[in-house]
Amino acid sequence: MPELTLHNSFSRRRERFEPLDASHVRVYVCGPTVYDRPHIGNARPAVVFDVLVRLLRRLYPRVTYVRNITDVDDKINARAAESGEPIAAITARTTADYEADMAALGVLPPDVEPRATGHIAEMIALIERLVEGGHAYAADGHVLFSVASFAEYGRLSGRSPDELLAGARVEVAPYKRDAGDFVLWKPSTPDLPGWDSPWGRGRPGWHIECSAMSHAYLGESFDIHGGGGDLLFPHHENERAQSLCAFPGSRFARYWVHNGMLLVNGEKMSKSIGNIITVQDACARAPAEAVRLALLKTQYRAVLDFSDAALAEARHDLDRFYRGLERSGADAVAAPAASVTAALCDDLNTPLALAEMHRLANAAMQGEQAAGAELRGAGALLGLLAMDPAAWFRSGDDPRIDALVAERTDARRAKDFARADAIRRELDALGVVLEDGAGGTTWRRK
Repeated sequence: MPELTLHNSFSRRRERFEPLDASHVRVYVCGPTVYDRPHIGNARPAVVFDVLVRLLRRLYPRVTYVRNITDVDDKINARAAESGEPIAAITARTTADYEADMAALGVLPPDVEPRATGHIAEMIALIERLVEGGHAYAADGHVLFSVASFAEYGRLSGRSPDELLAGARVEVAPYKRDAGDFVLWKPSTPDLPGWDSPWGRGRPGWHIECSAMSHAYLGESFDIHGGGGDLLFPHHENERAQSLCAFPGSRFARYWVHNGMLLVNGEKMSKSIGNIITVQDACARAPAEAVRLALLKTQYRAVLDFSDAALAEARHDLDRFYRGLERSGADAVAAPAASVTAALCDDLNTPLALAEMHRLANAAMQGEQAAGAELRGAGALLGLLAMDPAAWFRSGDDPRIDALVAERTDARRAKDFARADAIRRELDALGVVLEDGAGGTTWRRK
């Protein structure tokens, strides 16, 4: 079995992956807060951890992958207030949007997809444990985690006490014992979602939700906790603190894996700039598989710059891969080449894995059927090449293409060769190659 190494955000170095139980690897990844259509920044972790889980399933006999849905949150409440749409309708619609968009990108569903609203009882029980252990306190209808009670607070993010306070953007409140203490439970007014609790009607804080859901499905200690780098602090720092304090002697997550930031044309996505690209928008610009590949061409921890040029390059790469499959005549899916698996075992080095796929594609285009089968296997490991080559080369067709091909055929029959040549040049500018044969004219992309 190849040795898998991952960069552990906790140790700030690459480590050999050694699961707590080699017969059952357990992974938790923070999923979306469902109040809007998912954008490509939401898609990056979903795609990255989909590849990681695919790899783990190749290396280990059993993997349990949990990715949650946050469906109780102040952002959702604010969206309902401004739109007038009921909260339940917002969360149902946007959860369905998220799942549909991730499926379009080839992201396999997790083994468990818990919703926060389905685990309020577990959250209350966890908060009660923290209160009983002296790590949390009730004040003015709230329950807060006492940061001072956990000596390791800040170790995951590597921040000093002053940086912790600045980074948390903490709410100044008279009921807090310490400015850095964070909310586990807060009161709800009648117009907001709320549940009965020992501290009155209220709702959970964001951080306690993931601790409760990971514990419910993976236990006190599990192998990998993943998410976007923006969650490292305060969300993951707070998760770790409350989970270790609730279950003394546990390890919570052994490996912390975070993907890097995503930019759009060199700039951070922002409503104020107006450069937010939803997954739906991106898939209108290029086939969904090209969007997925564009998200994988940069190593997961690096900053990824998403652009139309990156989409075009990803589509071109897929054209080469599918052309290789077509020319090799490979229908079977072989085990991926050892070099591809080795690249992914090297801290998910997707650029190197894709370079190996290009090598296989070169051989496949020379008619090597074994290379084509290995290329299919490599694609399956990265969630790519799921289509039939013929279907790929017709995907995302511009309706003008068939019309122009038909018009050229008519021009040739009428011996209007000047018009036929002009249409060929027009199609060439669209990236279309014409192939005239005894059976008529066919076309393909370059």
